[in-house]
Amino acid sequence: MLTYRVLSTFLTYPAPELKGAAKQGLRILDEEKLVSAKQIVGVCAFVDWLLLTPQLDVEAAYIDAFDRGRSTSLHLFEHIHGESRARGEAMHRLLLRYQAHGLELRVGELPDFLPLFLEFLSTRSAREAAKHLAEVVDIVALIGRRLRQRGAPHAALLEAVASLADMSARNSAGLPEDNEARDDTPAALDAAWEEAPVTFTDTQPLGNGGLWL
Repeated sequence: MLTYRVLSTFLTYPAPELKGAAKQGLRILDEEKLVSAKQIVGVCAFVDWLLLTPQLDVEAAYIDAFDRGRSTSLHLFEHIHGESRARGEAMHRLLLRYQAHGLELRVGELPDFLPLFLEFLSTRSAREAAKHLAEVVDIVALIGRRLRQRGAPHAALLEAVASLADMSARNSAGLPEDNEARDDTPAALDAAWEEAPVTFTDTQPLGNGGLWL
């Protein structure tokens, strides 16, 4: 399912080549129709912003959105375990799951990085991917709401991802309320969340993933 790969790539640090492939990504979303028309409108707005914004500003916006604190980090287990030992154990289990299904990580990649998780989901059937995504949808939706509060163009991407989850299989992680006032002080950036662990269910092995680019 290329929809997951498209959203994965849009959520990865923006290489200059992304602008040339963005319209093709939108066509894929429209053809596969996994994302609702309402959510595609939001992704289209993101692509318009991407194409009209200078590359250095696009890169700076990505860093501002995802790399200035844990409240909008794309590392899923960071929202659950902070920097505790439990996070390392959870990432090891997820890494083993990836390897069991033929997905090998590149040097420096962490298993709980949302774009990597979406790449993994792209190797699943639509039904299985939606069930897996439901286990972390509360985290994804919370990040999206916080980005929306900040006026970040990337908010539409998180909203589109969250819309793909099978809500009947939702596993609430007991996350904090999203009425957060932005706080970029060192103390706030270092604050860790200690919540219920997220687990991922087993399904049949599938082949290697990859980006649509």
